[in-house]
Amino acid sequence: MHLHGSIWHMNPAPRLSLQKLLQWKASSVRLPLIMRGARQVGKTTLLKFFGATAFPAVHYLNFEENSQLATFFEPDLHPARILDELRFHLNRPINIATDLLIFDEIQACPNALTSLKYFHENLPGLAICAAGSLLGLALTPGAFPVGKVTFINLYPLTFEEFLNELNETMLVEALHAMKPGVSIPVAAHERLWECWKQYLVVGGMPAVVHAFATTRPSSLFDACHQARLVQRQLMTGYEFDMAKHSGKANAMHIARVWRSVPSQLARMQEGGSPRFRFKDAVDGARGYAQLAGPIDWLESAGLIHKAFIVETSAQPLAAYGKESCFKLYGHDTGLLGAMADLSPEILLRYGFGSYQGYVAENFVAQELKAAGTHDLYSWQNRTSEVEFLLPVSTHIYPIEVKSGTVTRAKSLGFYQEKYSPPHAVVLSGKNGWQTGARWGWPVYAAGLLRNALHTA
Repeated sequence: MHLHGSIWHMNPAPRLSLQKLLQWKASSVRLPLIMRGARQVGKTTLLKFFGATAFPAVHYLNFEENSQLATFFEPDLHPARILDELRFHLNRPINIATDLLIFDEIQACPNALTSLKYFHENLPGLAICAAGSLLGLALTPGAFPVGKVTFINLYPLTFEEFLNELNETMLVEALHAMKPGVSIPVAAHERLWECWKQYLVVGGMPAVVHAFATTRPSSLFDACHQARLVQRQLMTGYEFDMAKHSGKANAMHIARVWRSVPSQLARMQEGGSPRFRFKDAVDGARGYAQLAGPIDWLESAGLIHKAFIVETSAQPLAAYGKESCFKLYGHDTGLLGAMADLSPEILLRYGFGSYQGYVAENFVAQELKAAGTHDLYSWQNRTSEVEFLLPVSTHIYPIEVKSGTVTRAKSLGFYQEKYSPPHAVVLSGKNGWQTGARWGWPVYAAGLLRNALHTA
């Protein structure tokens, strides 16, 4: 799937993952790096920016755009010979000690993916990065270089990265100055809240953010309209990928499951969104087995996040989850709103009934994943539910998500009585506050919550 390359500029505000790339560059034991992520989340742009700012020279090769490149990997996988081929192809030298080599869309050349093992073993001094879609890497045939590569997962722009793109430097500083249970200046909180509502419209897909950011200074209404136009292009492109990679019959089921995510989340109960209901996604589907394939496909493509529902809160949480009992969230809150056909005006007013809670909840899921949470979990016990459980060190912290400024949380109180966590968190539209072991944390700062709990 290709969106117009010119839509997203070459010099974005720094992504938070740039720091991970710089740490990788400085590592004394540096494996070849693979950057994974859904289509159009900015992998290529970030790697090019990293190369341009951290290396004297960068050599970029795209296996999807140039099929001739694959022929260089056919005779054998000897790195020295391959580099000779690439030098003549690029018509410039490649300095093993100082340069960066980028293999983009590496899933289009399985031999190139396998060759990373030999680059590590025979040319460990060469800095080599690869980028590929999650789905493409999962489906690539051939030997995967297990244990010979390292990974960085890239997600849509977080709320903090969105603020960076809008040049809201003071608001980013206010975010990082937040401390658990402590309020920030009212004016800062109100501005962050307004920007967060804009983020709910736009989401974090780089092309959408860029379209919004370039139009926003003259007209917020026009900027939101431009964001929706690009989101529809992305949605069409994703559905094209479904047909391209899975066959006509499977693509229909995959697309139906994907389109059902907003309506599934919108079936609000008391508390958070309910578990995924198979019969509501595809007519005639009566259980997990019939939709496991499409759901796995969407996870592999990075288009959904799964949150397992557990009845017992104890480590490891994975031991208490059931494969067939979960919620599904969209990978990008902006796209989710576009799929649900929620008008930007409704989102900006933030007065849209039951959708209010599910959009906020999806945002939190997205931020937790981007902050490094491997698996998401929700707790349910009879009529009580806590939206997220967040394991940090030896503790499990319950996180209740409230869509507005009302912070009463009966289910959270029940959880606290049952499990006595050191802290319980209410994410809402209110400024920071603390009552006993319960923390109030603004929902827009969900991405910083894990670090705050680490230092609590």
